[in-house]
Formats: sequence, structure tokens, C-alpha cells
Amino acid sequence: MDGTRAEVTITHHVQGQGGCYLAVVAGSAQEAYLQWEPGGMQGGKEVRIAAHTVVPRALGGRGVAGQLTRRLVEDAARLGFLIRPDCSYVAAKFAENPDWAALKA
Repeated sequence: MDGTRAEVTITHHVQGQGGCYLAVVAGSAQEAYLQWEPGGMQGGKEVRIAAHTVVPRALGGRGVAGQLTRRLVEDAARLGFLIRPDCSYVAAKFAENPDWAALKA
């Protein structure tokens, strides 16, 4: 862990009923991801369950998990779905960012 912010490219991939945000870090063969599952509807809006965030140890400390979470939140705001943060990391980020409260299921 070198503590520097990595240059990251994040893409979204639909997988069955759910999906995955995949982070590719410049100069690394390893990848990180945030996986979501369908969570039904709430108040007329789709709910996506943030189930798992996985960052390989070699990529740790570079802000990759935070960037994955921000991308999920940005998509929720843009596309109009809600997030149920079952993943402990995503839940912690929601607690740190009270301005995201309207996006939480």
C-alpha cells in the first residue's frame, strides 16, 4: 500500500439480474470490483443491493474502493435507483456522506 491515488478506469457490467462495477488500475494486472444484486422496488424506484466490494491487497490504499462506490452513487443519482448498502464498506461511505441519504434504500 503506497497511499497514492491510482489512475482508475471504472466500467459497469450487467451480470444476470445484477451487475458489477469493475475497476482497472493503470499499471496493474489486478482488478477491483463492486458487485450489486437486485433488491426489488421501494417507493416506485428500483433498489440495487451493494453486496460486495473487493480490492486486491496489491491495490489497497489507493482509493479504488471509494471510486467504485462513488460511481455507483453517481449512477443512482443519474438513473434514479436506490442503493441498499449491505456491503460494510459502502455502508460506511453512506455514513460519511449524509448528502447521499436520498439515494439510500
